[in-house]
Amino acid sequence: MQRRMLSKEDEAAVGNDELEVRREDQDKINKFSRLHQRETSLEEELKSRAKEKEDLEEISSELELADEDEKIPYEELYKLGDAFIMLPLPEVQELLAKGSSKIEQSVSATEEKLSSIREEMETLKVDLYARFGKSINLET
Repeated sequence: MQRRMLSKEDEAAVGNDELEVRREDQDKINKFSRLHQRETSLEEELKSRAKEKEDLEEISSELELADEDEKIPYEELYKLGDAFIMLPLPEVQELLAKGSSKIEQSVSATEEKLSSIREEMETLKVDLYARFGKSINLET
């Protein structure tokens, strides 16, 4: 997180224009903070999902080279809870396709949540900067 010091002029301006922080202002600041934490959490979740999807796509491309009648050791491809099983290639490919589509749905839903959180954060930023000006820093 990058921090910066106020210039002498900014510091003087802040000293002259000290505003009282009202309860509603504090509520907005707290809400912004919670939204920022949630945003960070969702971004990490998106990275994790992207990695999972990449792994599934890599496995799928490896399976395209496999022999149809050959049993595929499931532990190399896909984990079901704590157990690993051996399945025929078509079943493994079907499970991988389902897993990939579930991840895509999850990513889509997470991106929608992230978008709405960012919109709400922007609204709060506008309100808080309008009230406090340079005496508040909401850059994330």
